[in-house]
Amino acid sequence: MTVNVNQGVLKRAVGIGLTAVMGVGLLAGCSSDSKTNTATGSTASPTESAERVTLKVEIFDRGNSPAPYTITNNYLSQLIQTNFGDPNNIDVEFVPVQRSEEVTKLNVLMASNTDVPDIVFTYDSSVFYRYAQQGGLTDVGALIDEYGPNLKKFIGEDTLAFGQLDGQQFSIPGKRAITGRYSSYIRQDWLDKLGLPVPTTTDELYTTLKAFKEKDPGGLGSKNIPMGMALAPAQFETLIYSFMKPISGELTYSQRYELPLHEGFKDAMQFLNKLYNEGLISKDFSLDEDKTQLAKDIQNGNVGYWSEDVDVLFYADGTLDNLYKNVQGSKVQPVDVLTNANVDNKHIKSRYASNGMYIMIPKSSKRAVEAVKYLDWMATGNNLIDIYSGVEGENYDLIDGIPVVKADVAQEFADRLFNAGDTAIISNSKNLGDQATNEKAWISGFPERNQEALKQSIAIANTDTIGPIVFGKPIEAESQYGTTLNDKLAVIIVKTAMVKPDQFETVYEQEMKDYMSLGGDKLKAELEKALTEIPAQ
Repeated sequence: MTVNVNQGVLKRAVGIGLTAVMGVGLLAGCSSDSKTNTATGSTASPTESAERVTLKVEIFDRGNSPAPYTITNNYLSQLIQTNFGDPNNIDVEFVPVQRSEEVTKLNVLMASNTDVPDIVFTYDSSVFYRYAQQGGLTDVGALIDEYGPNLKKFIGEDTLAFGQLDGQQFSIPGKRAITGRYSSYIRQDWLDKLGLPVPTTTDELYTTLKAFKEKDPGGLGSKNIPMGMALAPAQFETLIYSFMKPISGELTYSQRYELPLHEGFKDAMQFLNKLYNEGLISKDFSLDEDKTQLAKDIQNGNVGYWSEDVDVLFYADGTLDNLYKNVQGSKVQPVDVLTNANVDNKHIKSRYASNGMYIMIPKSSKRAVEAVKYLDWMATGNNLIDIYSGVEGENYDLIDGIPVVKADVAQEFADRLFNAGDTAIISNSKNLGDQATNEKAWISGFPERNQEALKQSIAIANTDTIGPIVFGKPIEAESQYGTTLNDKLAVIIVKTAMVKPDQFETVYEQEMKDYMSLGGDKLKAELEKALTEIPAQ
């Protein structure tokens, strides 16, 4: 199958889990007939030779390719081949990996040596560190200096630091365009009906939730849910961070399963216990790990207050649109409510680090130079815009330097970008410069009717945030115990929430004792030791 690509774009000039059992054998070095670059230790064949070569690039397959496209043959793959591959005498071959099995499949590929793509990636820092420690990755520092000036400028030194180990650049971290994570929302029509102000503190929220339950402004009876809850990060992290004391300055441990190691975690669990026992949160939240039920309850008008990922509500025909369609007169207001007594009563919440995925070139690759050139091409000129935004006049209009998605974009034009986010691996979301510009561009892609509320949501997500500590070294206990402790975190949340208040103390102490015995004690000791070995951040 040949996919047709807009000719104007094609003529534009190129310019402007199982990780714990991996052994050294998985990451074996290069074959004996390859030439080693002594400056980098990698096996690389520059494209200046007359020989046409193949560059294999991993890509996530989410099973959503619209006809006539496939995940390996589509508008963007043809654009890349025409604009980068052909001018450089390179055949770019995409190697699909199911998103849900990324680490498992990556381990298999890395073990094969001959079948592993030249560019692979993961969002899991422990996977990256393990590959780097066991000699499976190319040090790309010198290659970036020589072949990736645009890439280096785009990513920036601070973000590149996330891909370093012992002074060597074993990964090129993708650059995150937007670091805000979570916001909270309240039914303004419920407040108006009860004559209540918007709450601004945790205590005021509690009083409001009690009023929602007792006075039932939605006339819902047993369906009334004052506060929507799910066993998902957007809900429980938002609550926990509002009680949590940072570890160092305005920074904290980066892994979700490390939440129980923070001062204030117990207070958060006790507050959740109070909300559950007083019937103020979703009764069956423990069964809703993917937030499906929470979304249904919100759309049906049953929920008065909730927290969510900053963007989730605002997509076309999504949660907010469906609520407004289903419940006449309903109105949602983004709010910043939960206050943290440990941090001057600020509205503390977590933010993303500046890095996205870890992009890696396996040590066995013979195409390290071509790989860096490909990533540099992506960071050059308008190429990233072409990948993320498509064709001006068909997919978007350029307004004040920002590609604004056309409201009436034809389906065939929209389909050409179905895998844009997974193709533009150097950038997590549209990256046009500073975060304010990125946010403006991001907002422009949502229905105009929802843009003002999304703007408020993003502003809340950026307020009083706490970021992750960058240790610059692997935390071995994370690789060894992370999966088990992540499962245990869910157990702690559920059990301590649902127990009777007079039994909370006993159950909490027992669950934390179990957590520590499952590796939490070793994780805590290693993290505290690592803290003493890094400069103040």
